[in-house]
Amino acid sequence: MAIGRPKTPLNLTDDERSQLSSLARSRTLSHALVARAKVVLWSAEGESNSQIAARLHWTKATIGKWRQRFVKYRVTGLYDELRPGRPRTIEDEQVTALLKRTLARKPAGGTHWTVREAARASGISKSTVHRVFQAFALQPHRTRSFKLSTDPFFVEKVRDIVGLYLNPPDHALVLCVDEKSQIQALNRTQPVLPMGLGYVEGVTHNYVRHGTTTLFAALDIATGAVFTECKPRHRHQEFLSFLRRLDRCIPEPLDVHLIVDTYATHKPRRLRTWLALRPRYHVHYTPTYSSWLNQVERWFGLITQRALRRGSFGSVKELIEKIVGEFHPAEDHPTLFSYFRDTTLGTC
Repeated sequence: MAIGRPKTPLNLTDDERSQLSSLARSRTLSHALVARAKVVLWSAEGESNSQIAARLHWTKATIGKWRQRFVKYRVTGLYDELRPGRPRTIEDEQVTALLKRTLARKPAGGTHWTVREAARASGISKSTVHRVFQAFALQPHRTRSFKLSTDPFFVEKVRDIVGLYLNPPDHALVLCVDEKSQIQALNRTQPVLPMGLGYVEGVTHNYVRHGTTTLFAALDIATGAVFTECKPRHRHQEFLSFLRRLDRCIPEPLDVHLIVDTYATHKPRRLRTWLALRPRYHVHYTPTYSSWLNQVERWFGLITQRALRRGSFGSVKELIEKIVGEFHPAEDHPTLFSYFRDTTLGTC
């Protein structure tokens, strides 16, 4: 014989079941809402309040509450109701005026609005202005730099280079080639203070320059192998010397596709003549102001972040050794092409 009050039948339509399943699988909604959706789904499958309470570590009263809420209000009943609180002290018109002023005008004697200046101009407290700025993702104190390419063949060049990345030709090597120039060997005037619990690493703001070097690099997009060489100057002579050394390392049967930017070092007559005498070389220039298409730039970014920006070097030789020691892709790729026997400052 049944004990207790009979439960109200809980029947779900296909649309409600789909909505509840989506809520129950969500990883972004609140945990409470996800759990309530599961309560309804499990109840519809015939589980008792006691079973569901044991699974969720809730009380049976709570399970019954949300079950009844769904029966009465359906899916909308699972959401929290509006709670009483202090009424708003700022009208929608004031928020609109604040946003229009911030977006359309500049403050007198300044280039951008601050929270305090916007508060004075609008007659709203700075804490309220701050909340409004946060709610509408308004950040007048920040800027983002950009540069649009003026290359008339921008689309064609992008398709060409991206096509090489996605579908490289057979029996060919695709190399992203570039140089990172004027890498300074900077030595801090006082020892670096080590990081500790509660405080960050300390470095002096002043430094001594011990010279510069230029890092030439060729990144193989298929394997991640990087052939590099440091040279004291940044001219087309050094770039051509780097290509000649690279050429000695690549087997003759392979075609070579070079992706380079339009810097003057990469386009002198002497270099064009050298390439014309070697028909297996195919040069693909990135569009103007679009060197970001060259994947070796990302590798240069890693060098800057992990080895150079916070480094301290007593000489150019020490700087080069740091670059070689921190970035040796061959150690991470044991199956690299045999012609890259030493990818950093070695002989082929």
